[in-house]
Formats: sequence, structure tokens, C-alpha cells
Amino acid sequence: MEKSQKLSLTALILMIFTSVYGFNNIPRAFYKMGYASIPWFMIAGITFFIPYAFMVAEFGSAFKDEKGGIYSWMEKSVGPKYAFVGTFMWYTSYVIWMVNVSSGLWVPFSNAVFGADTTASWSLFGLSGSRLLGTLACVFIILTTWISTKGLDKIQKVTAIGGKACVATNIAVLFGSILILIINHGEFAEPFNGVSSLTTSVNPAYNGNMILTLAFMVYALFAYGGLEAVGGLVDKTEDPKKNFPKGILIASVVVVIGYSLLILLVGSFTNWSEVMGDPAVHLGNCSYAIIAHFGEALAAAFGASAAVQATCGRIIAHLYGLSMLLSLLGAFFTLTYSPLKQLIQGTPKELWPGKMGECRESDGMPVNAMKIQCTIVVAMILLVSFGGSAMGKFFEILTAMCNVAMTIPYMFISASFPKFKKLDNIERPFVQYKSEGAIKFWTFVVTFTLGFANVFAIIQPAIDGDMMTTVWSILGPVVFSIAALVLYHRYEVRYLKNKPAVVDPIEGEIGTSAANH
Repeated sequence: MEKSQKLSLTALILMIFTSVYGFNNIPRAFYKMGYASIPWFMIAGITFFIPYAFMVAEFGSAFKDEKGGIYSWMEKSVGPKYAFVGTFMWYTSYVIWMVNVSSGLWVPFSNAVFGADTTASWSLFGLSGSRLLGTLACVFIILTTWISTKGLDKIQKVTAIGGKACVATNIAVLFGSILILIINHGEFAEPFNGVSSLTTSVNPAYNGNMILTLAFMVYALFAYGGLEAVGGLVDKTEDPKKNFPKGILIASVVVVIGYSLLILLVGSFTNWSEVMGDPAVHLGNCSYAIIAHFGEALAAAFGASAAVQATCGRIIAHLYGLSMLLSLLGAFFTLTYSPLKQLIQGTPKELWPGKMGECRESDGMPVNAMKIQCTIVVAMILLVSFGGSAMGKFFEILTAMCNVAMTIPYMFISASFPKFKKLDNIERPFVQYKSEGAIKFWTFVVTFTLGFANVFAIIQPAIDGDMMTTVWSILGPVVFSIAALVLYHRYEVRYLKNKPAVVDPIEGEIGTSAANH
């Protein structure tokens, strides 16, 4: 690769930032805890995001020529069985993401069409509430899978507009809220009282409930997801030994500060009790409620009438709903096949029963596996949506499921890091952790943080009497990990035990057999 084609320090920082930063995490954090969410984002940044980013960078640079992604990282470091279970868990987190997004997609659709979330009042064929959204989600996932299997991915060119519009939303809220503060002479709509606002949640549910507060940590960890993309950027960066650690550190600080600052600025135009305390506002639509209120507050700061304020709120809700809808559609079409394709192509084809491991020759699409995936997602949507939950609880369950499922796989990667560091016959273009003490310390900190947050996120609803959220939070990871173990056991019995052993200097006998297709 020519030097001119390599990433500059600035380009690297922007790439890491866009891979990780998500605006939707900000309204959800404010909805959950108000200003008191800021310290948790900082703690998650220090104990997980920054050290884990350096781990991923070391993995990615050492195994830059491997096509199996995180499977290759863990297979070379620990072994094929561990790698398969960890990668399968990573993949299934996207299955749960699809359950979440296909059900929640109708909120931005409603905002794009009506300028407000009207989904609670929708009724069709005798269905309403979460049952109707679940049914619509099933139709959507079936249609999306069908289109994706046909290879019609040009829709992503259109949906790229949504991604750019979401970036514009961040910029608009940043500068718009600062403008509102200036016009209002520094007065916050939600009063900011320094340390007390950062330690005492404006949401009464969190005050005095330490378990619920600790459970919030998983929301902060989820906000820092997407770091896997960082691993492949080392050899694409100019002067990587100097610029890469600097880029990760700067990008990490920018992301942590970005989240913290935007949460604070949301309070400049949003009074928690008036907006977030509305019974109609829930995790599924709080972003849209805040954005609509932002439009109203901006108009009010300039002295507009109540009618003009309401109109501005609706217009911004329309635009934000449309941008999020397009953005989510693009992500959905990609994630319908991309993680599954990486999982199947990165693992031995004998692991998959029947024709599940076959990919279409023309474009590499795992059509058979996509159909099975569609069936599983539809079944999960129907089980959750017809489980008798009210709309707010429905989105609480979906979000909890997604947060837990998306963060648990990171534990597999971080826990394998010490064994990766002991491999002595691989080239390491980038090394951040040099001493044995630093390796052990940061592995423990990252893995403990992830485990600690998920344990509290899983048990907290049950302690508060909400057994359904706890069951669903743990059911996905448990069922899918059992499925992974069953698949691997079948592979061991039918293939590995009958295959001649070949000694490999890194993996040993079974590792080499597992690596051969």
C-alpha cells in the first residue's frame, strides 16, 4: 500500500470515533439516569474502552492476514473450541440486535411519517401495542432476508444518506444546545448542581437503588461497542508505532468526552420530569422525544410562539425519524448477512449441519443459513412481543437483551489476551502491553468490568420483581452458547476424531485439524 493511501492520525481518529460513537446512547443515558450517567460513562471508558481498544489493536495487527476475524484471534491464542463458542456468541448478539431493531424500527418510521411516535395507538387486524409491532417486525425480517438473499444490496447506497444525516444531528444538537444556553444566559432546563447532580440521579427509580445503578454500567459498556473494526487499521496507518497508540488514546478521550458533554447539553434544553417523566416516553422513543423537544426549545429561545415551537419540534422529529429509518435500514440489510457470512467463512465448514455451511458461489452469500437465522429471529420476536408486555416494558426487555448479548462476547476476547501474548512465533507490528504485570492487570480489569456489569444487569430486574426481563436477558446467551457447544461436540465426534492429527507449532493437533476446511 502506498503511503498516500494510508490513514493519517486525524483520519484514524475519525474512523475509530465513527465506528464506536452512537447518538442514540445519549438520550437513553439521560432517560435512565440524567446527569448521574456521566460518571458511569467515564468509568466504562477507563476500565473497558481504552484498555480493550489496545488489546484489539494488538490482536488485529498480529493476525492481519487471517480472514477469520475474531475467530482466528481466539483460535490461535486459546483453541478452536473456545474460539467457536466466543465467535458464535458474538454472532448471536447480532441476532438479538435484529430482534431489537426490527421491533423498534417502527418508532423512527412513525416519526418520519407523523412527526411523533404514534405506535402506541396503532391497531391492525385486531392487534395493537407490542403485538402489532412484533408482527410488523416479523414481516420486515422475512422481507429483508428475502431481498438480501437475492443480492439486492444497492439499497445501502440510498441508506448511506441516513448515516450522514445522523452525524449532522450530533452537530446540530451540540451547537444548538450551546446556542440555547447562551441565549438563556447559561440556565439549564434540568438544573445542574455540580457534584450532587453527577452522584444523585434525577430518575427517582435509581435513588437509593445501588443494584439498579450498578446495572446501568452495561448501558455505558454497550455505548462503546464496535471496537472490532479498530483491529484491522494498524497496518493501514502512517507510522503505526507512533500514530496508532496516539490515535486510540485521542479517539478514546474524544468519545468519552463526547458522550459526557452531549449528556450534559441535553439537560440544557430538556427538563427530565417534564419530558422523560411522561408515561408515553420509553427506551424505544426517548431519542425522538428529546429531538422533538430540542426543536421546540431552540424556537423558544428565539422567542417563537407556542404554535411555531410545536411546528419546529415536528419538523425536526420528521427529519430525525427519516434519517434514523434510512440509517437502520442500511445497517439491517448489511447485518442480515455480514456477521453470519464471517462466522461461516471463518470456521470449518464441517461444523455446520446439512447445507447450512454452504455459501453461494456467485457472491458468497450463506443463503441456507440466512433462512434459518430468519426463522430464529421471527420466533424470538413473537415470543417476546406476545409475552404480555406493555409497550414501555417491551422496549425495556429488548434493550436489556441487546445490551447483555452485545457485551458478553467481549469477555471471550479479553480473557484470551494473556495466552495470545505468550505466543512467541508470530510477528507483532504493534505492542502496547509489554510487561507481564500490565497484561494481567488490564486483562483482569476489562474482563471483570464486563462480567460485573452483566451480572448486575441480569439480576437487577429479578430483584425488583421483573423476572421476565431477567429471563430474556440471560436466555439468549445461554441458549446460543449451548447451541455452539452442541455444534462443536457434533463436529468433534463426526470429524476431528476420524481425521489424522497434524502437529501445528501454535495450536497443536486438534487446533490444526479445526483450522483445515
